[in-house]
Amino acid sequence: MKQSMILLHGLFGQLSNWDSVVEQFGVSYNVYVPALPIYDTPKDESLFFLLEFLEGFIKDNDLKNVILVGNSLGGHVAILYASRHSYNVKNLILTGSSGLYENTNMGSFPKRSTAAYIKARVEYTFHDPAIATEALISQVLSITVDSQKCLSVLRVAKSAQRHYVADLLPQISAPTLLIWGRDDRITPIHVAREFAGMIPDTKLVILNECGHAPMMEKPEEFNFALQHYLHEGITK
Repeated sequence: MKQSMILLHGLFGQLSNWDSVVEQFGVSYNVYVPALPIYDTPKDESLFFLLEFLEGFIKDNDLKNVILVGNSLGGHVAILYASRHSYNVKNLILTGSSGLYENTNMGSFPKRSTAAYIKARVEYTFHDPAIATEALISQVLSITVDSQKCLSVLRVAKSAQRHYVADLLPQISAPTLLIWGRDDRITPIHVAREFAGMIPDTKLVILNECGHAPMMEKPEEFNFALQHYLHEGITK
């Protein structure tokens, strides 16, 4: 039986954000990349609606002792699951996770939907603005110009900001790996160090010249850190 690995995207994330991880780990692991139903969230407790979705996904697929990997909002949802279902999480991997602090100095984004403004905000996500391809910018722009999707994104973002996870982190018993971009401007490196100080069994890997989405900006280094960590756990 292969180990199950679940990859959770961020607020504006696409399933394709994880392509390099799926390509490397798909042979040795059963890799799942569920689409978080961000646009279906209710007015109240949107974050916990996403948690319930993840709980249902894991139950419906009969997944046991999973490896949870979450970026940004996906990390926040993974933390909630790991704190509530510690018996069913083998490893927790967080990268640019929300839950402690996020830089929300983003003007009226995502309400402002001009192409130039969205381009600047997507580029801000990365250390290297070239990672913000035209296709990626177009994906985000298509969300912000859709009033219903935009309201859903704002609702989830506000729900995540309300739910501070510091009190939950000491309850996480799963060995945890933090893979963080040194140049992350949304969840800066001090946030990773705070996570490391609060989760009992934690290792922190910092990637240089890297922003908020290491699996996209530094895919080889991200995969190497993840592979090395998981292999260490097997050989202990």
